Amino acid sequence: MPDRFPGYDVLSKRWTPSWNQKTREVINRRLALTNEPRYLTAEEFALVTVIAARIVPQPGHRPPVPVAALIDHQLDRDQGDGYRHAGMPPLQEAWRQGLRALNAEAQAAHEAPFDQLRTADQDALLTQMQEGKLKDAAWGGMSSATFFKQRLAHDIVHAYYAHPTAWNEIGWGGPASPRGYVRMDANERDPWEAAEVKDGDVEAARRKNRHVG
Repeated sequence: MPDRFPGYDVLSKRWTPSWNQKTREVINRRLALTNEPRYLTAEEFALVTVIAARIVPQPGHRPPVPVAALIDHQLDRDQGDGYRHAGMPPLQEAWRQGLRALNAEAQAAHEAPFDQLRTADQDALLTQMQEGKLKDAAWGGMSSATFFKQRLAHDIVHAYYAHPTAWNEIGWGGPASPRGYVRMDANERDPWEAAEVKDGDVEAARRKNRHVG
């Protein structure tokens, strides 16, 4: 995948008016996360890592966003959405039950746990989950489709785009407090926003992004 924002690093904003101290503290905590589970078991953490790789595949040319660690951090804090779908257990219970059920489905279909399957078989099971076709007794009263939509895909995608590495990929400057944004119309950018490659001119975008802060 070509770099749309060459030379851009959102962390160069760390000590500029773009971010206040509270923003720095939040981002520092995310950057300090390690691939050591706090809430999930080691087996559950490994399973989330494999699932996340299917939901949000990552390029090999840069360090990966630690999606499983971000999910584990959310579960450790028991930080839900402030609401939940009817039939969906609370956050921690829903994740534990969903992971257990997915492994049960993998064992029933392929006689192996999910993280040992071929990627094509993993994708097939996740597609069946999304469509609500997984019906193993391990799901209990929870719909597999609801778990996919309300927890698995929702939490994984949110975790991915909560990390500065993902912000670099989309040219986002992070929470703009206290600076804010001024130029709000289409195709306009403030000087402190990342410049995207235009007409294939990578070097022009790189020059602009050296001075973003």
